[in-house]
Amino acid sequence: MSDCLFCKIAAGDIPSSKVYEDDSYVAFNDIAPQAPTHILVIPRRHIAGISDMADDDSALVGGLFSVAKKVCAQKGITDYRLVINNGAGAGQSVFHLHLHILAGREMGWPPG
Repeated sequence: MSDCLFCKIAAGDIPSSKVYEDDSYVAFNDIAPQAPTHILVIPRRHIAGISDMADDDSALVGGLFSVAKKVCAQKGITDYRLVINNGAGAGQSVFHLHLHILAGREMGWPPG
């Protein structure tokens, strides 16, 4: 989508602090981190959110977790929280599906 911030980051049109990329995914540091380590993992293909995924998107969405595992392993992160917000009421502010990797501090429960 031409006006999607994360699509522009994935395309390289907007600079970001990338920590991983391949043909299907990009991972980059969040510009407003909520933890000492806060990385976003996105699919290159635009999907607005979990509610917008098609049945055949399951493998692509599942791949977000595989990328998170790779990124954490490469960075030596062993304790982390993975979060996907779906919809504005849940805290989603960019409507391109993304997985948050949060680490580097004690995580409380319930999360919020």
